[in-house]
Amino acid sequence: MENNFEKVAMKVSYVSIVANVILSLLKLIAGIIAYSGAMISDAIHSASDVFSTIIVMVGIHMSNKESDKEHPYGHERMECVAAIILSTVLAITGLGIGYTAVVKIFSGNYSDLVVPGRLALGAAVLSIAVKEAMFWYTKVNADRIHSGALMADAWHHRSDALSSVGALIGIVGARLGFPVMDTVASLVICFFIGKAAYDIFKDAVDKMVDKACDEQVEQGLRRCALAQEGVLSVDLLRTRVFGNRIYVDIEITADGNETLREAHCIAEQVHDSIERDFEEVKHIMVHVNPSE
Repeated sequence: MENNFEKVAMKVSYVSIVANVILSLLKLIAGIIAYSGAMISDAIHSASDVFSTIIVMVGIHMSNKESDKEHPYGHERMECVAAIILSTVLAITGLGIGYTAVVKIFSGNYSDLVVPGRLALGAAVLSIAVKEAMFWYTKVNADRIHSGALMADAWHHRSDALSSVGALIGIVGARLGFPVMDTVASLVICFFIGKAAYDIFKDAVDKMVDKACDEQVEQGLRRCALAQEGVLSVDLLRTRVFGNRIYVDIEITADGNETLREAHCIAEQVHDSIERDFEEVKHIMVHVNPSE
């Protein structure tokens, strides 16, 4: 799983970098030629995606390192560190765009604002289509390998698509006779970026503090254990998310008259079946209680 995890993540990341470099350059050129502040802000957002994807690649590579003496439980949480750095970069980018927009809005010199050209409209539509496609491409692969950092990058793409929608609305409004709408769109983009940064940060922190798996996963683990021969009940089930992997502690009840060897075999069956059916489970500890 580890090799496939890094291989898929790196492939998706390379695609993201190439697409973002091309898209950010096109939007920047369109913004400059068409005099659109919203499109230039959107180009900066796309450019920040390149940096954030590099952070994700570094974090995923480090999280995939083998366990060692200093890190006996592995390095999976490095992916969470990458996601936290990514959220910080996003937040700073959003605040910078928002500050510039607020200064222009409160300056009151709307007559000096230039109406964006048609080229900005085309760039906004192109950006929406490309970024939405990148969101789904990255999200599908993030779900496939259970990568939090890659999922954060996917939502970064979605926030960029939404910001392009804001830019499009602002450009249309400016061309209809309301030049300030282009600047207002930049402010809206700031909020989209801030929301994405908060969501990414919250998800990473949850994984850093041993948050339990969702109820659906725990129910699946419980059913898998109960399906094994000799398991009478599941007395306790604890899970914790560790980066993109899961640690499980489970207590089962078996016949108290069985030998230690027989009880051990039952525990091994539970252990092996869960690790086989749930690829994201890195380690499971099974404790056997005797029935009364």
